Amino acid sequence: MPQQQQPDIPVFLFTGFLEAGKTRFIKQVALTDPAFRSGERTLLLLCEEGEEEYDIEGLKKQNVFVELVEQEIDLSEKILTYLLNKNNCKQVIIEMNGMWQLNSLYQNMPDAWAVYQEFFLVDSTTFLTYNNNMRSLVVDKLQSAEMVIFSRFTRDMDKMPFHKIVRGTTRRAQIVYEYTDGNVEEDMIEDPLPFDMDADIIEVKDEDFALWYRDITEEPKKWIGKTVRMKGIVVKNPRFEPGVYAFGRQIMTCCVQDIQYCSLVAIGKKDLALETQSWYEATLKIDFKFHKLYARKGPILNTISIQRCAAPEQEVATFF
Repeated sequence: MPQQQQPDIPVFLFTGFLEAGKTRFIKQVALTDPAFRSGERTLLLLCEEGEEEYDIEGLKKQNVFVELVEQEIDLSEKILTYLLNKNNCKQVIIEMNGMWQLNSLYQNMPDAWAVYQEFFLVDSTTFLTYNNNMRSLVVDKLQSAEMVIFSRFTRDMDKMPFHKIVRGTTRRAQIVYEYTDGNVEEDMIEDPLPFDMDADIIEVKDEDFALWYRDITEEPKKWIGKTVRMKGIVVKNPRFEPGVYAFGRQIMTCCVQDIQYCSLVAIGKKDLALETQSWYEATLKIDFKFHKLYARKGPILNTISIQRCAAPEQEVATFF
């Protein structure tokens, strides 16, 4: 008899810095809303303890079992599996320590665990300071969040700085403002791309490359058939087929430590002679199909023209 695959263990992840309102949200929403809980035995993992506390004994009566994870190193597959089995739970809610990297969790979760939803809760009164002083930790929480909730928002606050910080990292996260008067408002600010999508040749300016790269990797199908012109760095490898090269730029998401070369597969004539690690301005027509360098379908840049050029004034592309 073939062995049946075990069902996923749903994980609901709540991130944010100390006193951001994670505990309150979990108590008022995650532990009461059927969208999160349907009566299943639930493991509540606390990776930090704030001023607001849980009624641990009361939660047991509701089939919620609380376990404290005191150190980041304890986010191991062995310990997480033990805590789940110890309490015989079928789903997990995690209140994550804001000073820990999310990879500590994602890289060590048991195979059967699957994050169903991830929320980033933010204290609006301290968020801009956190972003200025600990940008890498903010980006760490933003880049995989499905919803960002700005709590303690007041009517005199300008939404735009908060919006820009979120959208500088992710366009998929829903943004919600929770006002001090109890009202909740969804962010409705539109972010038109800085490109003329109807142009015969779409000009991607040097300062917009990071935005273009993120857009084409997130929504590649809308770029099918479009022609773009931009500057980038060509990288060739002896393993590439003749005429195939990587075209991209170094992109900084939040700080110098995370700068990396981000590129797409480009294809030209087999006798196309290009110098690797050099700057070129290229006109490229975009397709979306399988290529072995992706090992899946992905954006393909078909070369119309390409010529050497000087490096732009700001060689590293950013989102801000």
